[in-house]
Amino acid sequence: MLDYKLLEALITVVETGGFERAGIALGLSQSAVSQRIKLLESRLGQPVLTRHPHLQATPAGRRLLNHAQQVQLLERDLRRQIPALSEDRTRLRIALNADSLATWWGDAVGAFCQEEGLLLDMVVEDQDVGLRRMREGDVAACLCSSDQPVAGGRCIALGEVPYRAWARDDYVRRYFPEGLTPAAFQEAPAIVFGPHDQLQHRFLAQCGYHGRFPYHLCPSSEGFIRLAMAGMGYGMIPDNMMGNHETTLTVPDGVLVDLSPGTTVTVPLYWHYWRHGGDFMERLTRRIETAAQRLLQPGNAR
Repeated sequence: MLDYKLLEALITVVETGGFERAGIALGLSQSAVSQRIKLLESRLGQPVLTRHPHLQATPAGRRLLNHAQQVQLLERDLRRQIPALSEDRTRLRIALNADSLATWWGDAVGAFCQEEGLLLDMVVEDQDVGLRRMREGDVAACLCSSDQPVAGGRCIALGEVPYRAWARDDYVRRYFPEGLTPAAFQEAPAIVFGPHDQLQHRFLAQCGYHGRFPYHLCPSSEGFIRLAMAGMGYGMIPDNMMGNHETTLTVPDGVLVDLSPGTTVTVPLYWHYWRHGGDFMERLTRRIETAAQRLLQPGNAR
């Protein structure tokens, strides 16, 4: 039988990123938190955390975190049926991509969080790798572009998000005076969200270019548009972030233009969650699925 006080210590250390911060969150000393982790490891006969090169859960620790996420959801359903058990709020850890967070996500889950008293711990991760967080037991659900569910999980298709390459008009005149040529792509700075972002590569491939290109790294959806507006580069921006504009958008000191009208990179979005998350997770999933049908349309994100 698991000692959930020990498991709570593991969860808090991982979520806060350290023993001292976990102690503050739990109202314990750093030494007491450390002792709970040691006792958990002693009972399991193997470590649940690695300290180097940085603090993270071991495979056994990730399985325990995965289990704890599911138990919390089941306990939420039980509290609904027997309110006297507890009035504590549920906290749900979810991985999602920055573009969804910046556009449709809040509208999709806001009312549900208020109705259910749900607190979200949102981990921003690229849509191509968010599922890894769930597989490792770090999150209870995720939004990502993969349609392959993890073992013990379910996968729901939400829709597709079209992306186009946008840049300021004077930037286009400077770097692409003769059109989208290989020579121009070799010199024109792009804006890329992060090291795992492959949207730029997919766009370039559609344009017939497969070589190297210079780029800025910008892990912020709002910052992404700001850099494009500043004329620093061209970047893949979702249609639902650009409103109803077809190929141009007037901005301070210039105009943003669609670099290659007619060229669209489409990203599918899938909602992944644990199969044993109980009625609570099923209700959340239905709300997200219904909202996505309405919100994942150009011009409807805000």
